[in-house]
Amino acid sequence: MTLFLLPFSLIAQNNVCFNIEDNPNSSDPALGIFSKYVNVLDCIHVYAESNISDEKILHVAAVAAELLDNNEDGIIDDPMIEASLRQLNTIMPVFRSENGSSIDTFFDNFEDEGCIGAVLFRNEIDPSQPGHWGDDASVEEILHTINACGHVEVYPTLYALSPNSSELTDAMDVARGGQFMSIPNPYPDEAWYHYDDWTCDYECMAMEYLYWCIVTNMGILADTETCNGIGNEWEPCTPALFESTDTLMFNLVTNIENKLPQLAPDGNYCPENVSTKKNINPHLFSIFSIYPNPFNPSVKIQFSIPVETQLMTSLHIYDITGQLVETLVDGHIESGQHEIKWDASDFSSGVYFAQLTSGNKIKTEKIILLK
Repeated sequence: MTLFLLPFSLIAQNNVCFNIEDNPNSSDPALGIFSKYVNVLDCIHVYAESNISDEKILHVAAVAAELLDNNEDGIIDDPMIEASLRQLNTIMPVFRSENGSSIDTFFDNFEDEGCIGAVLFRNEIDPSQPGHWGDDASVEEILHTINACGHVEVYPTLYALSPNSSELTDAMDVARGGQFMSIPNPYPDEAWYHYDDWTCDYECMAMEYLYWCIVTNMGILADTETCNGIGNEWEPCTPALFESTDTLMFNLVTNIENKLPQLAPDGNYCPENVSTKKNINPHLFSIFSIYPNPFNPSVKIQFSIPVETQLMTSLHIYDITGQLVETLVDGHIESGQHEIKWDASDFSSGVYFAQLTSGNKIKTEKIILLK
């Protein structure tokens, strides 16, 4: 990818290196209601109505990028999440209002265009107060999107949402004082997570719980006003209280191997090597074909290495837990087009990831073995 940096100077001194473009799917029955579009690191596609200000749209894009690339080095922190978000065509819709006709039109016509974990409304976005409870819902809704289309898909043993299915739901049952399929009235005295929205089922409760835990660890909720405001739903509002109260989730969220974001977004995103366009540079490698996919028992992975590349190249296969299971290429490789076959006869059915690395450039694609 060619690297472009086009910083925008925004109110509140935000610095965001993304371009607002015309909607690339203007003729789509669902997506066609939007006029503005931002491609966030080729992982999240932000679509917004025409009456959403550029400042707010860029804020959404910056927050999404910061949550994906939390150390802001221009490289998404977890290549498995990157692959899932791309594979599922993850979409973040931004509407003028929840009462307008646009949202009805969108969901009436939306079929299999992509993965949507949440939506945002214009009055929920405040670039001057990133993630502040009651003022800016961008961090919450984008986290829901990344979690739903990424973490739940890629790491089900950690984040699956059904009862008794993951470390997340096991911890939530402790935090709620028991496993409840409907909202108890009242919650047990020992509960510290007592969400009471009757429209939110068990899986919804788990998704909300994951959000509370991540942002609490970030320190977003630690001011006195916020702690008082959310106490009826979530009690351990500071990082210290979270660590001492919810040991199970504190250990999950802070485990560096899980690669969850640790730093609160501030609405600024402009690392030196961020790519903000989808232009393909022929001087960079690419995976251009994986077939068949799903496969059994073998899959062919085609990729190209440019003439100019003199870097070490590797092609690794990882399982859904992120463990390396096979190395197909490791070392110098000739320039040109290559086809590598992976025979998975000895492996179990499931989701795997093919990761091609050349220098500091990484490309990851999901592959599915069905037996």
